[in-house]
Amino acid sequence: MKKLLVLFTLIALCTPSVFHAQKPITLEDIWGKYTFRTNGVPGFNFMKDGKHYSTTDGQNIIKNDLTTGQAVGKIYSSTEEFEDYAFNSDESQILLATQMEEIYRRSSKAFYKVWNGKALTALYPKAKQINPTFNPQGTHIAFTSDNNLYINELKMNKITQATNDGVQNKVINGLCDWVYEEEFSFTRAYEWSPDGSKIAFLRFDESAVPEFTYQTYDPKNTYPTNVTFKYPKVGQKNSVVSVWLFDLKTQKLMPVQTGASEYFPRLRWTPDGRLIVFKLNRLQNELELLLADAKTSKATGTLLKESRPTYIDIEMNNDLSFLKDGSFIKSSEQDGWNHIYHYDKNGKLIRQLTKGAFDVRKVYGVDEANGEVFYQASKITPMQKEIYFAKIDGSKDHAISPTVGGNDAEFSSNFSYFVLTHSTINTAPTYTVYDNQGKEIRTIEDNKNIQVLQNQYGTVKTEFFKFKTMVETGNTEGVELNGWMMKPANFDATKKYPVFMTQYSGPNSQRANDDWDGQDYWWYQMLTQKGYIVVCVDPRGTGGRGEAFRKITYKQLGHYETIDQIEAAKWLGKQPYVDATRIGIFGWSYGAYMSSLCILKGNDVFKAAIAVAPVINWKWYDTIYTERFMQTDKENAKGYEDNSPINFADRLKGNYLIVHGMGDDNVHFQNSVEMVNALVKANKKFDSEYYPNKNHGIYGGTTRLHLWNKMTAFILEKL
Repeated sequence: MKKLLVLFTLIALCTPSVFHAQKPITLEDIWGKYTFRTNGVPGFNFMKDGKHYSTTDGQNIIKNDLTTGQAVGKIYSSTEEFEDYAFNSDESQILLATQMEEIYRRSSKAFYKVWNGKALTALYPKAKQINPTFNPQGTHIAFTSDNNLYINELKMNKITQATNDGVQNKVINGLCDWVYEEEFSFTRAYEWSPDGSKIAFLRFDESAVPEFTYQTYDPKNTYPTNVTFKYPKVGQKNSVVSVWLFDLKTQKLMPVQTGASEYFPRLRWTPDGRLIVFKLNRLQNELELLLADAKTSKATGTLLKESRPTYIDIEMNNDLSFLKDGSFIKSSEQDGWNHIYHYDKNGKLIRQLTKGAFDVRKVYGVDEANGEVFYQASKITPMQKEIYFAKIDGSKDHAISPTVGGNDAEFSSNFSYFVLTHSTINTAPTYTVYDNQGKEIRTIEDNKNIQVLQNQYGTVKTEFFKFKTMVETGNTEGVELNGWMMKPANFDATKKYPVFMTQYSGPNSQRANDDWDGQDYWWYQMLTQKGYIVVCVDPRGTGGRGEAFRKITYKQLGHYETIDQIEAAKWLGKQPYVDATRIGIFGWSYGAYMSSLCILKGNDVFKAAIAVAPVINWKWYDTIYTERFMQTDKENAKGYEDNSPINFADRLKGNYLIVHGMGDDNVHFQNSVEMVNALVKANKKFDSEYYPNKNHGIYGGTTRLHLWNKMTAFILEKL
């Protein structure tokens, strides 16, 4: 009898229902305990020999062998703690940062000290510094402080103030203003010349730029604090930016003769000491690489010039690598896809190094010793990314990473090794060391604990799908779109399930990718446990599918993306296992702009929408981003009017949740306030949640847990 009981027990344990048993995923697990957080690998501070890298515990800097992971020596040790560090070119000196303070998304300031191998000296004790950088020879350090540019001559510890007109909210020297930092993705607006004798820098006169103010709240203070900074919204005045040279020997400042231009998004130097100024017009459809003589500051010609009928995204045209003979490598969309080109020192094309119906996503750099360019591309499918090298002479192009999933690389200083980050949509990231021919050396982190958690919690596989927009849904274009889908465990195709759609949809973005989605993955899995199908679709305007697909949204952001998300929802609603009356959509930032448009323009399709930090009218966003895609509201009034959610508030039928951080310096709280005003005017019911002192990311303390509790409760009640 006991043997039969054991047998029946074993049979019961092997039934499908038990195989699919799931341990409930909770929001406390995701955002409270961070049970599912993957193990990451911090960015490698590679050393000049290409085989070693340094790490720190906050008091010591350790030298490590990349191929073994073993510590091989201590570079620096102190009883004083520091938060960041950087070497000079020959690694004989170290910059150490303390008391770091965040400014905006990419900028921070700190007190820095310099270790010269014998003594530790304060770089500039009077005030915190931003972006301190050694010159190539390691004899001087430039930095900005209180909007001025300074240089410390290290041997004498002598400070030279290169500029003295810097004033808060008026003039900035050597440091980007808010909109350059946010939209051109850099903060250090100066560059050392190769011989270390001169500095080229940008001067921002933001006196005429309108100011924006938001308030922060502290229970210790009776009144809120106003935070005021220069923020140019669409059609408003930008900073007047000029390019200057400072000569360390003569101590003279010289304006560079750049000619008229709205933006100078990059400064570079040629190996022989000529200054390159990237010039971009306000519409951002003409890019010129201007050459200037560093001795006279006069323009001497144009190295390269490019124009596009829509716009040039500087992030896709950022790479510029020079070879010893003065020739250079640069990417461009000139043939309709982003590819890599080799030019001679005068800007004449030598050859196109990559060709085909795929986009190069990133250029890692050039190994001139071996005649190779390393890059990331999506050759197999837009949903994947692989790592390749191409021979500069055009003789070979070869993959050096797995050809499935998402791959990214961090190369050592001489390109002899790289650390590969690899994941798929169903497997957490692994970090592996390879040599530059793609031979695996060792695994640093495999995140196998995540696979254990996936088994324990019974996660479901995410599946990719494609569909073509059809005539019967009102779209005669027949566009094929990519997406992924998570179905509940024990999925029954004869039942009807509600659908929760997630997306971002912004220009050149992608969410339907074959790579790991972090904490969001577990939230989506939690929703499948509660009986929802979770879906993501990339609409037109997103990346990896060439310039025509990417830039179809020009002058009408939101138009095609909304059509495609509505098309996706209608296609889903026609599937026999979907309850077409229970389809919802979620997004953050641009995705929130989209979810707002969808619940309004697709009011017969979507039952619910969540919008976190949405843009509600493009005229309230910044100049560089918005005008790149939309021109100004005066030049393109119809594009703005037809695609701003605020103009369609009266169409709301479904359930709408709008969320915003009140300290958002990027997409201002003003957007949500105006949307609420429009909804109230139209007498529409809605839900809302606001977070004082929180920026665009809405995080810190238990904020994320609170936000996800709010969103999840809204989904369970309204969808």
